[in-house]
Amino acid sequence: MQKHLRILAFSALTAAIAAPVVAQDEVTYTADTVVASVNGEDIKLGHMIAARATLDERYNQIPADQLWNGLLEQLVQQTALAQGIESLSAGEAMALDNQERSLKAAKAIEIALEQAITEEDIQAAYDAEFGNIDPEEEFNASHILLETEEEAIAVKEAIDAGANFAATAREKSTGPSGPNGGELGWFGTGMMVPSFEAATIALEVGEVSDPVETQFGWHVIVLNDTRKKEIPTLEQAREGIQSRLASEAAATIIAAAADEADIQVSPFENTDKKVELINRLDLLE
Repeated sequence: MQKHLRILAFSALTAAIAAPVVAQDEVTYTADTVVASVNGEDIKLGHMIAARATLDERYNQIPADQLWNGLLEQLVQQTALAQGIESLSAGEAMALDNQERSLKAAKAIEIALEQAITEEDIQAAYDAEFGNIDPEEEFNASHILLETEEEAIAVKEAIDAGANFAATAREKSTGPSGPNGGELGWFGTGMMVPSFEAATIALEVGEVSDPVETQFGWHVIVLNDTRKKEIPTLEQAREGIQSRLASEAAATIIAAAADEADIQVSPFENTDKKVELINRLDLLE
């Protein structure tokens, strides 16, 4: 195969390298610029770009020459192998039809979405979601978890007598937050079990609760601080809003395309027959 393989160097690129730097501005590349030829079949810059577009961010770390050569080698090998196949089977041809159909459908939705979602739509969705909400209260608390009520009462009395809450938590708490002084960080309503949440909400900042029972044991809680949950700005919420609007718009676009099309569905027999038919791989041979 080697004698039939002809790799074409970029003549313009070669000239650009040899010439002064200012001459590089005169080089013009297009998607049809040929980068290689395999038995007379061209591989174009557009093929390289399309192949690169399918790679994830990990490939950004690969040196440019190495990435270029790797993509080119892959396309050359694929081209050489593909030339050995004169035609596809019926199944392969139909699979290719499905891939082309899927690609075109995705492109149609992409084009339609460019017109379907405006900045005004995004602003309106943001206002509807965040414009009139009352910021949720959030709580920062620490706790000491104990197995029995008697132990919890003793710990509460010790803290009331002046014992340091965090030090006591590190010494006495059986919960996973014990080594960290019992700190639970920030949480909102609905994130803790009801009895724990109710006891926390009832506290003033700095106040220590009486023992509180949950399914995990007995808790002594201190409320460290409270705050209002921050409402995201439009820019912070933009990605999520755009994604939701795009999903809703895409569903509408798809339904409209089907409604406007002249669709004729061939009648088939019962459900069992349909299941049988779509599993008939022998029909593609």
